[in-house]
Amino acid sequence: MRLLVISDIHSNLEALQACLEVAPEYDRVANLGDLIGYGASPNEVIETARELSGIVVRGNHDRACSGLIDIRNFNPIAGTAALWTRSMLHAENLLWIRKLPQGPLRSEDLPGVQFVHGSPMDEDEYIMNSLAARDALDLVDTPITFFGHTHIQGGAALTNRDLLAVTLQWESRKTLEQYTVQIDGAARYLINPGSVGQPRDGDWRAGFAVYDSDAATVTFYRVPYPIDLAQHRIIAANLPPRLASRLREGR
Repeated sequence: MRLLVISDIHSNLEALQACLEVAPEYDRVANLGDLIGYGASPNEVIETARELSGIVVRGNHDRACSGLIDIRNFNPIAGTAALWTRSMLHAENLLWIRKLPQGPLRSEDLPGVQFVHGSPMDEDEYIMNSLAARDALDLVDTPITFFGHTHIQGGAALTNRDLLAVTLQWESRKTLEQYTVQIDGAARYLINPGSVGQPRDGDWRAGFAVYDSDAATVTFYRVPYPIDLAQHRIIAANLPPRLASRLREGR
């Protein structure tokens, strides 16, 4: 099976469309949450995600924007965007977001794989360093965990008690690129496909991944998209300008 894995779209329609346009042929989709928040196209992103179907895990911004959690723990910019998004959501999209399940999620036709937003233990936890990665991998026996939340593409592998980073090598920040990692059947993995709509690794290009269960590979992609249009939508919606400028910075 070839699985398209996307995460952290954050209402960035232009980035999502660019990823879908260049994605290779796939059988199913796994969406790791935070479809909305920050960006200016929440309804369009939700409707696209609903058409794609597949596995969808809820994210913290999905919960905040749909009123399932209090936004007082959000920073002021994120909170402002969440309230704006909530006011803009169509009734059917609001209901769909509220019904999204909490991870980990699994699928019978993908044995040995699970899907979460934050970590396997806590949907709101950020796996940002080797200590957090080892803690997670020590506590799960699932060979591959796909996670999002950090907006940083890559991950970690645990084999023979050694923790290894899944590092990616990019040559450009202007063109479409891909990088394939071979999965070691003796290891356990945490894999982040990257953020579609708001990368935070200094690279502005949209990120996603494709998992090939037959070939035992994960191919990561970085995709240029019409960022000016996404920024214009944010400014036109009177959302905080920082939400527009950070897209270009990849932060």
